[in-house]
Amino acid sequence: MSVIEDLTRSLGEAVVLTGDRIAERHRSDASLTGRSLPKAVLRPASVAEVAAALRICDGHRQSVVPQGGMTGLAGGANPAACDIVISMERLSGIEEIDAAAATMTVLAGTPLEVAQRAAEDAGFLLPIDLGARGSCQIGGNLATNAGGIRVIRNGVARDNVLGIEVVLADGTVVSSLNKMIKNNTGYDLRQFFIGSEGTLGIITRAVLRLRPLPAGRLTALCALDSYADVVALLKRAQRALSGLSAFEAMWESYFRFNCEAEGRQFFETSPAFAAIIEQDSRGQDGEREQFEAFLGQALEDGLIGDALVAQSEKEAQAFWRVREGHAMDRLLPSLVNLDLSLPIGDIGRFAEECGRALSARFPPAHVSFFGHVGDSNLHIAFSVPDAAQETAHQVDAIVYPLVAAYDGSISAEHGIGTLKRDFLDHSRSEAELDVMRRIKHALDPNGILNPGKVLR
Repeated sequence: MSVIEDLTRSLGEAVVLTGDRIAERHRSDASLTGRSLPKAVLRPASVAEVAAALRICDGHRQSVVPQGGMTGLAGGANPAACDIVISMERLSGIEEIDAAAATMTVLAGTPLEVAQRAAEDAGFLLPIDLGARGSCQIGGNLATNAGGIRVIRNGVARDNVLGIEVVLADGTVVSSLNKMIKNNTGYDLRQFFIGSEGTLGIITRAVLRLRPLPAGRLTALCALDSYADVVALLKRAQRALSGLSAFEAMWESYFRFNCEAEGRQFFETSPAFAAIIEQDSRGQDGEREQFEAFLGQALEDGLIGDALVAQSEKEAQAFWRVREGHAMDRLLPSLVNLDLSLPIGDIGRFAEECGRALSARFPPAHVSFFGHVGDSNLHIAFSVPDAAQETAHQVDAIVYPLVAAYDGSISAEHGIGTLKRDFLDHSRSEAELDVMRRIKHALDPNGILNPGKVLR
């Protein structure tokens, strides 16, 4: 009996899609580097169906690629023609919000924004947040250890997970839906799977940590003259603003491009750097005055050249639209997004050196920088007209050795997938890679889970 026949007999034709029933969206994640439709797409609606699917596939030595919202940029969800995809889109829903424990138990296929709104309705904040919130799924957020714009206050995805349920390659369900902050009982198994990109198991449920819902947010857009000023403003904000929730920096070319794309002009001239500062409000009297006084002192000290404080949510969103830069996807051909971590003090020098190297190699290219900075994360937007796929590899070959020279990380929040796999040794030692391979072999001895991703 073939693997497709075995799966269909066990799960039914409604779950097992083949041939022209496979949608184009299963070909590639948002990197658009996937080229093949898979052999089949499975759409389980229960943990039991995920377990049955993996048990059958492991028995047939059939490779499996988990897919969530397909918003990743590292090729981690891209299948080969010989693979079977397990789509998590039907395994969706909020199972419980425990107000006393301040936790949410959620199925892996739940869109992030759905979970965020459920938390808000219950009076809580789900702190995991990123620009793809409307499409990405909780399971994918955890599998890639997603970062986002508010890491500076609440941490990356793994910092907001208390419990997890995972199905292993052989169909074993490992359920550890812990709700406690303190649980010191041996190995922390959840951390094996968070950030593993589906290579060790498929996440099916999670217990997420919730925070008090802010009464509102205060948001400012600041103009600065140098990266040194950006760092100085960050440090001052960390000392003075107890509710600091985001600190985003944009280099001049990035800020100018996206202001023009959005039809906005916030300052008389485009500054060398623009920074968004966001503070969670507790709804207390005088918070806005204190926030404005902080900015006023920075102006008086010459740390910033100008500042705008959003007077409404609409104005704050106008700042964030420029920072999120969605217009770049539409306006720049063959856009390459690079996602790096570097020591905060070195980011300015790195950007200068990297920008020079890329512009020298690709004179007509658009090269711009932006990032979360407060959590050491820098992004590069690169585009050159009529670029071939090989161009992206050439860009990687310029950027990643430079990252290694600065003792940085080739991936801050997007994961490794296939696109960064060959450069993983720029950020991890051979001893570390060997341990990763041992863990992979122990949990997936037949190598069926997302083969070729993260590790060769």
